[in-house]
Amino acid sequence: MTDDHATRDVAPEAGPGNDESGATTTRGAAVAADVTQESGQARSLTSDAFASLRRNPLFWISSVLILVFVLMAVWPSLFTPYDLKFNDLSRAHEGPSGEHWFGTDTQGQDIYTRSVYGARASILVGVLAATGVLLLGSFLGLIAGYVGGIVDTLISRLGDIFFAIPLLLAGIIFLSAVRERPSILGLKTDSYFGVVIQVVLVFMIFGWPSLMRLMRSSVIQVKPNDYVQAARALGASPMRIIRRHVLPNAMAPAIVVSTINLGAYITAEATLSFLGIGLVPPTVSWGVMISDALVPLRSYPHILFFPALFLSLAVLAFIMLGDAVRDAFDPKSR
Repeated sequence: MTDDHATRDVAPEAGPGNDESGATTTRGAAVAADVTQESGQARSLTSDAFASLRRNPLFWISSVLILVFVLMAVWPSLFTPYDLKFNDLSRAHEGPSGEHWFGTDTQGQDIYTRSVYGARASILVGVLAATGVLLLGSFLGLIAGYVGGIVDTLISRLGDIFFAIPLLLAGIIFLSAVRERPSILGLKTDSYFGVVIQVVLVFMIFGWPSLMRLMRSSVIQVKPNDYVQAARALGASPMRIIRRHVLPNAMAPAIVVSTINLGAYITAEATLSFLGIGLVPPTVSWGVMISDALVPLRSYPHILFFPALFLSLAVLAFIMLGDAVRDAFDPKSR
């Protein structure tokens, strides 16, 4: 009897405070379990996506093509024995032969060599423009979607203004104005990198609204999820929530679209160069070569055909890679 009374005396008395403490502990354990489970699901989705990519022949074909063009851009001498400055006026307008695989142009320059060296400027513009648009558009879309309110309204309306401006028209006006200046961002406007940066800036300034809209929509979808609310309930800072939970789960659509956009920016650069307002000689790109082939096109169509073929293959490779990545990260397609 005494032992029973002693046991009851030392046992904690049930009360509102103890119920609240127990409930808090239970909720904390549940929150931790939810976050752990969500992290495991995220790793599983990523693993499934990469496994799907490895099984997709479209991914390997596009990757091989892109690797070839990247090697051309980085190491052109690996693909051709001729120097870019090589020319022989006595052999101008020759058709394809064993010595000159793609023939020669109006200046007697080897078209295959110029097509190989042209990959450098075209790929460089595409990569820099796609990366810049991805970073700028994703940053603004992340802020608009996560913060909301007046910030969301201001960024969205600003994006609508830029989205309404045609890219080619904006490029013509911007590049015409910039080339009147002696330098841009510390680079001479008539230098190689100065010309490249000008075209990249056009695509960044007028191309970010589409990525901003996409990222904003993804963030708005991710923000109400349980693992985000759980992290907020545990006292995580907004920056940590964005970095650990929102950004990794909202970034996939933007990366897929940016991969496809890379091919689109290469095409846009070729269009601007064809109009004489993009990259200009002595810079060599596929667009510049196509522009130079316009006058002798009727008599010597091979001058246009081969740089256009390289351009088409590169754009097709990036589009195929984007489609493969999209299918891999879209559970509905598997």
